[in-house]
Amino acid sequence: MRSISFPPLISTSPLRSNFNKSFDSHHPFNPTSPSLSTSPSIPAMSLNLQSHAFAGNPIKLKTPKPEDPFSPSSALQSLNSQLLDNTHLPSSINFKVLPFRKGRPLATSSARPNGAAPSWHLGWLGLADFKALFANSTAELTGDLFVYLGCLDDENTVYWAIDVSSQEGLVPEFASRLLCFVEVRTLMVAADWADARAMGELAIAGHARALLEWHGVSKFCGHCGGRTVPVEAGKRKQCSNPSCKKRVYPRVDPVVIMLVIDREKDRALLSKQSRFVPRMWSCLAGFIEPGESLEEAVRRETWEETGIEVGEVVYHSSQPWPVGPNNMPCQLMVGFFAYAKSFDINVDKGELEDAQWHGREDVRNALTFAEYEKAQRTAAAKIEQMCKGVERQQSLSSDFNVESGELAPMFVPGPFAIAHHLISSWVYNEGSELKGRSSLSSL
Repeated sequence: MRSISFPPLISTSPLRSNFNKSFDSHHPFNPTSPSLSTSPSIPAMSLNLQSHAFAGNPIKLKTPKPEDPFSPSSALQSLNSQLLDNTHLPSSINFKVLPFRKGRPLATSSARPNGAAPSWHLGWLGLADFKALFANSTAELTGDLFVYLGCLDDENTVYWAIDVSSQEGLVPEFASRLLCFVEVRTLMVAADWADARAMGELAIAGHARALLEWHGVSKFCGHCGGRTVPVEAGKRKQCSNPSCKKRVYPRVDPVVIMLVIDREKDRALLSKQSRFVPRMWSCLAGFIEPGESLEEAVRRETWEETGIEVGEVVYHSSQPWPVGPNNMPCQLMVGFFAYAKSFDINVDKGELEDAQWHGREDVRNALTFAEYEKAQRTAAAKIEQMCKGVERQQSLSSDFNVESGELAPMFVPGPFAIAHHLISSWVYNEGSELKGRSSLSSL
């Protein structure tokens, strides 16, 4: 049995506010996608979201054909030409580079008016600017170090990521420009859901981190032990052993996450782990094992962790989750409603700290508590201080628990997590409306 451990997740904005906000469809980093639509039968829970956090990547909506100048192979040829060209002649394609250090993307922060929380931005650099910064490095700057992220052909721009963890000298150079390396999880918590640019860049940062971390853990062939080399501009790798040449593709670890529901008593099963922030409860979740279907994984994990037997399993939606441990650079969370056939809880203490049934009204109150907004402001302020060179030692989870006034008895993960949307979909619908649906995705 392999169960997933959820970190302390806090939301970015108060629930059920700003119903009429929508993303600017003309913004170049608009995270919405026409293929993802909101179901009219499920009311909005927070903002008018069209995709989960980390989904809807605006520069990864399509892969150009090989003959297209913006395709990975063609763009890499152009990149190598510019890397070898020291004349800085203009190119028909613009290249933007996002450096990473130890899994953290380069970012900056800017103040906003009227007391709003600071806004973060990814630290994109033009290729010429990045080459100049890298000039004093001991390493040779080659195309194999870059990973293709995507393109915006209407802007003649191709986006790349590069890991500069071994180049310590670049850190003070970036700091002098008020740029710093920030964990993707912190960017996630600090993101403003009403800001199309922030949500688009969050998806890009998650995709880039997943690819770079996968490159870091796939340096050798699992078949023969030979060294692997990047191909197709880093979109995959291949064994360098001429007698092997095994292809290696980016790793994705599928995880089922389920809200277990008691129809008769109108309640839901929520669990907590010892690593959770105090008072936080969430859905059950676990990794899919070889040889089982998604539905079987939902039933098995629920039984193993809580002793509850599940019957009907209904799909809700899925979410990429690129903020897990380095050895699992991108999990795919597949969300379900699971309807209980038995109700006596027997918690596996090796997996969970506790699991309890919670009534709809109690869960509704957990969704609406104001510490969601505080968490977003706290994370945004932390990024601003880091970019100014003031590294805070206090963890975000500590900030979340320094509250003035009355504390809610419980809360659930924020809107950037699929758990939030599973829970809120159930809270704001009658139980009978969920029964028998093959898909309840509103995202």
